[in-house]
Amino acid sequence: MKKLLLFILFATLLRGGTAQVKVSFTTSFQKANNGKLHVEIPPLKELLHIMLAITPFGIGNDDMFDQNTQYYKDLLRHFKPYENEPIIKTFDSLLNASAYNYIFITGNAMCYDFSGNILKKNDNYIFTAMEVANAKISTNPVTTYKKEIEAFARKAKFKNFYSEHKTYYDSLISDYENGANVSKQWKWLEKNFKTSINSYLILCSPLINGLNYTTAFRDKGFVQILMVLPPLDKNEKMSKEQNELFNTRVMFTEIDHNYVGPPSDDNKVKIDSLFKERATWVNEKADGIYAYPTPVKVFNEYMTFGVFLLYCKDNYDKKTFEETRRGVIQIMEARGFPKMDIFVAGLEQAKIANPNQKIDDLYPNFLAILGAKIGK
Repeated sequence: MKKLLLFILFATLLRGGTAQVKVSFTTSFQKANNGKLHVEIPPLKELLHIMLAITPFGIGNDDMFDQNTQYYKDLLRHFKPYENEPIIKTFDSLLNASAYNYIFITGNAMCYDFSGNILKKNDNYIFTAMEVANAKISTNPVTTYKKEIEAFARKAKFKNFYSEHKTYYDSLISDYENGANVSKQWKWLEKNFKTSINSYLILCSPLINGLNYTTAFRDKGFVQILMVLPPLDKNEKMSKEQNELFNTRVMFTEIDHNYVGPPSDDNKVKIDSLFKERATWVNEKADGIYAYPTPVKVFNEYMTFGVFLLYCKDNYDKKTFEETRRGVIQIMEARGFPKMDIFVAGLEQAKIANPNQKIDDLYPNFLAILGAKIGK
């Protein structure tokens, strides 16, 4: 399997089922989280990532789990002696039955917290991963295997491992808080779209490789965006600004799906008409392109990257923006979206014509411009 393919598949398909979650946002929860960004590496979620990583399936999938780090070597040294535990074999069979179980298992870690050596139900997150694409579950797997997970954590001395790596976890969290510009992205999106989000939550793991995804939790009028992301990338061959732009793109094009979605739904009839000739907009030979089966899904993937470029134009100098623009067009073409240059040009034209309009309100004019560019 290829890392890019898995990223496209999981990130896209999870967005298709964001409504299928159960949360309960109390008044105290809303007060504590409104306007806040939290970055966390929760113990239970990390334990579940580790348990999946030491299965034969996990060991054979470096596109799913990052195996090129000292952290991975540390966990193998600590946990590999427990690879034949019954719960590990069970998790391996679940992954072999469907890779979606990666999300169903790790995505429901939020529903419990460690209280000593016991898993205690979380009051706010009830059932946080119920549907991915056409795959649905009715029982939380963390609930199903609660006793086995607790027993494994005790036997494998997970708390010792987590404690020994706490400084490392804290450094990854600090990287996000200090070098990711998430608050800046949030502020720009709220200014440029009609959608308003109350809270951002980033759940990170050093083991995440190609499986980034986002979803939204809604209850009692409170909206929280969840992003599941790997650590920030630090490429020594790239400048500080280049690293910043790379990490910003990874996050921004996850976050802005939550803002692009509503106006796309409002303009679905026009988008369906404009994007119905699929061969015009996608290269069917590209890996993972089947994960965008409808006109709106194709449009939204173009749009999330197009909006990222609008953000860059507002926040970077002209030279940096032009370099980023060329790079994004190349990336999208390689991923199977051959009309990115035309799409971006049309979006820029619509924005220049109405610089003070919310992006939601640009859709009718933008879609008309885009239709003219492709002769429709």
